Amino acid sequence: MRKKLILLVSHLLFAAAGFALGIYALPILMAPEAPSAASIAQLQSRSDYHGQFSRDLGDSDLLHWGEGEVSVSDAEVTLVGQIAPGPDYRLYLSPKFVETEADFADLKHAMVQVGPVKTFENFVVSVPQSIDPSDYNTVIIWCEAFGQFITAAQYR
Repeated sequence: MRKKLILLVSHLLFAAAGFALGIYALPILMAPEAPSAASIAQLQSRSDYHGQFSRDLGDSDLLHWGEGEVSVSDAEVTLVGQIAPGPDYRLYLSPKFVETEADFADLKHAMVQVGPVKTFENFVVSVPQSIDPSDYNTVIIWCEAFGQFITAAQYR
C-alpha cells in the first residue's frame, strides 16, 4: 500500500512539473520569428519617445521581467531587448508609471490596451489610430492569462 502511494505521489509530481514546463515552453516554441535589431532601429529612429525596461521593478522576479530600450511613436511600440517568455502578453499604455500588480489593477481603468506581444526578444506592436501615445507616459507588459505584471517603462 505504501509503495503504491509513493508511486502515485511521484507520478503526480512529475505530471505537474511537466505541465508547468509546458506552460513555460509552449509560448517560446509558438512565438513567431523576432524582428531584427536593424529593422527595429529604423523604426526607433522615427519614434517620439524612449524608455527602458528594467529587471529591478517591484513585482519583477525570475519569471517576470523585461530589459531593453522601448520606443514609442504614433504608429508602433518597439523593443530592442528581451522579456521573460510567457503566454498571453499584452502591451498597455498607462498615464502613470506602475511596477506592481496591485498598482496595475488600481489604474487599469485609465489604461489602454494596445495589442498582443508575441515575441520575447525584440518586438513591434502596432498602435491603433484611435490611440494617442502622448496621452500616456508608460508602457506596460501584462500577462492576461495569469494576471501577472511583467515589466514597465516610463517613456515621458
